Amino acid sequence: MWATSAFPNSSCTPTSEASALLRSGWWPDHVTGNGSLPPCKWPGIRCDAHGSVRIVQWNTSYWRDFNLGSMNFSLLPNLASLELPFLALTGRIPLQICALSILALLDLSYNFLSGELPPCLGNLTMLETLELEGNLSNLTYLDLSGNQFLSESVPSEIGNLKSLVILDLSSNNFSGEIPIEFGHLTALIFLDLYNNSLSGTIPPSIGNLSNLTYLNLRGNQFLSGSVTSEMGNSKSLAILDLSLNNFSGEIPVEFGHLTALIELYLYNNSLSGTIPPSIGNLSNLTYLYLQGNQFLSGSVPSEIGNLKSLAVLDLSLNNFSEEIPVEFGRLTELYHLDLHNNSLSGTIPPSIGNLSTLTYLYLQGNQFLSGSVPSEIGNLKSLAVLDLSLNNFSGEIPVEFGRLIVLYYLDLHNNSLSGTIPLSIGNLKSLAELDLSLNNFSGEIPVEFGRLPALDHLDLHNNSLSSTILGSLIEHLHLRSINLSYNLFTGPISDRLVTAHSRNAFLGNKGLYIVKDRPPLRSDRTDRPPLRSDRTKIRDETKEMPEKDGDFMSIWNYDGKIAYEDIVKATEDFDIKYCVGTGGYGSVYRAELPNGKIVALKKLHRFEAEDPSFDKNFRNEVKHLTSVRHRSIIRLYGFCLHQRCMFLIYEYMGRGSLFYTLRNDIEAMELDWPKRVNVIWDVAHALSYLHHDCPQPIVHRDVSTNNILLNDEMQAFVSDFGTARLLDPDSSSNFTANIVGTRGYIAPELAYSLVVNEKSDVYSFGVVAMETIMGKHPAEIISVLSTSKGEEIMLLDMLDQRLPIPRRSSVAKNIVQAMSLALACLSADPKSRPTMKQVSGAILAQKIPIVEPFHAVSLAQLRQNLFRTSTSSWSS
Repeated sequence: MWATSAFPNSSCTPTSEASALLRSGWWPDHVTGNGSLPPCKWPGIRCDAHGSVRIVQWNTSYWRDFNLGSMNFSLLPNLASLELPFLALTGRIPLQICALSILALLDLSYNFLSGELPPCLGNLTMLETLELEGNLSNLTYLDLSGNQFLSESVPSEIGNLKSLVILDLSSNNFSGEIPIEFGHLTALIFLDLYNNSLSGTIPPSIGNLSNLTYLNLRGNQFLSGSVTSEMGNSKSLAILDLSLNNFSGEIPVEFGHLTALIELYLYNNSLSGTIPPSIGNLSNLTYLYLQGNQFLSGSVPSEIGNLKSLAVLDLSLNNFSEEIPVEFGRLTELYHLDLHNNSLSGTIPPSIGNLSTLTYLYLQGNQFLSGSVPSEIGNLKSLAVLDLSLNNFSGEIPVEFGRLIVLYYLDLHNNSLSGTIPLSIGNLKSLAELDLSLNNFSGEIPVEFGRLPALDHLDLHNNSLSSTILGSLIEHLHLRSINLSYNLFTGPISDRLVTAHSRNAFLGNKGLYIVKDRPPLRSDRTDRPPLRSDRTKIRDETKEMPEKDGDFMSIWNYDGKIAYEDIVKATEDFDIKYCVGTGGYGSVYRAELPNGKIVALKKLHRFEAEDPSFDKNFRNEVKHLTSVRHRSIIRLYGFCLHQRCMFLIYEYMGRGSLFYTLRNDIEAMELDWPKRVNVIWDVAHALSYLHHDCPQPIVHRDVSTNNILLNDEMQAFVSDFGTARLLDPDSSSNFTANIVGTRGYIAPELAYSLVVNEKSDVYSFGVVAMETIMGKHPAEIISVLSTSKGEEIMLLDMLDQRLPIPRRSSVAKNIVQAMSLALACLSADPKSRPTMKQVSGAILAQKIPIVEPFHAVSLAQLRQNLFRTSTSSWSS
């Protein structure tokens, strides 16, 4: 129960207001001048002409930990706006807030407030019972989203706040039904109840909200029953989201009255029946998501073709039958069309070729789509993804597919396609994945495939393809995965290729045989006998290749000579075709060992080995990497000191550097938001281990996206320890004679101080984290962090525009946390930066509210969202 103490009735003066503000402890002494400055001059406070406080607004620089209940709100009678989001406030909303009778704006979003809402939020009867003066009936803006309120239901008394324009109760723990009294809020424009545990149906009274433009009921799980037809009366609605619930029945025909609608989300419910043709009246509709329902009868309505503004249409995972409407060819603004996993039949209408902006086309898994693939698809010059798999298409692949110059994913597997693979496929320079398996293709693999520089994955299994020069073509492609099994290929193929891709990739080709061909070493000796070349037929039962005595991965047991000979064989005496890049002090090669394992080889050339600085870096890297063991630090398998050259042997990272991945559009899109967040977390935990968990702390000194490597699963590994140093906190030897590192990642204090400490790595981590989220180096953002302009930057504008805006709340939460941590690490003062142990701990604790939508989050909020404490709080 709420306490029944009454509020003082005496009138308040600026002096009493100042007293309340000082006693709250919300502002530090250096801001208040130890009480000598008038509150109207404090940051975050605005006053009227008489010096009375009108606005208390969250400020990015001066807030610190405080208790909401420590403010005596009864002494602030003229307060009209109270904005305290993202401050990790705990406990209840204090009852004294009810004294703010002229309060118009109350924003306590994304804190950790709990318990019941105070009675002044509409419960006038309770106020009378408690003999409390004042109420919040003048509220126009109420945002309590992202807290932990535990009420069994949303208070129906909120329906008494007739002036409300904005009401956001999303991301809480409210249960029960949506109050019918919400229908009294006729001034309401924005209503968000997303991500609660609401149940029951949508009350018909919602249809009374004629001014409502935004309604979000997504993710309540227990909302059910039919969607009320009265919603068709809310003709101002621009965004309607009812997805991720359990609504059933048909879409009301009255939805056709919502002609102002721009976005409609009804996905993942149990809706059935047909889509009403009246949906074609929504001429302003841009996004239509109806996937994951149970639409059972009839065809997709042709009236959808009237929606000329439509950018995304997703009808996947339903039971639509009959043909794809020819009218879809009118949707000339469409960039995403998804009809996969339905029961569509007939052919693809040639009018699809009119969709010049279409980027993603998913038609897989319809089973009954048949006939020829229309050549008009070749007109879709913006197409990046095309999936027609698991259907019954026949005939040949149109030669016009060669025009799809930005296509990076093409999947036609499990159809009845035949003929030869068109040579024009060789024009698709962006193609990364090609699956033509389980068809009836014949003839040879076009040699033009050798012109596909981005091709990583090739699947042609279960066709009737043939060739005698298969080996040389496939070796030229440098594929990550391949499946050519069960075709008619003949002739030799090297054991090296079989080992790289497994025997299973070549099974079922009766004329194909393995050649064990090991070229002789390049050496001054001329009397070495040539190595024998053997032939081995590929058997269906897979056998492990015999390995030489001793596993190369136990290279520490080899002497330098044996290791050197193995490497020369694996790289054909360091042939340039095995070189995959250059590092700070050597070239990096991809080497396949005699046992089939792939490693990375960093080779220090002779002239570099003679340079003392390079030799020092080489030995330094060996020293540090032999002493560390962490899952996110590159693993060193061994090294070799040879009279010709020196080299280090690491585990191979198939994706290369994070720097490269972020600058390659195809790779960057594959590195989606969850993967990017995981990359940041991996790097943070690795640096925390180096700084705090090693017997003697190690400072990397060159943390950059070039030195973060990714494996095939996009997991991150810190690499390149050539400039790392052991740190002795009590030694003057921590001074260095020069600045090392990569430009753009070096901490600013190193320009005037040559002291080596872990805070320089922290700064570099901040740059890497922000670059990972932005998709580019954050130089411009860093340059404005200390200016007022920086506070105005929005998170939405900082995200990599190549990826879609994340919609899952868990992903949004992690991105906010990553950016908040990055900004804390980029402080110009090293003492104000967190340690990597604090960063790692914050990640593991996950104590941050979910932030949604993104368009409301600014850089100012990000900077204070997690680390709100003063500069000295991060002092080591």
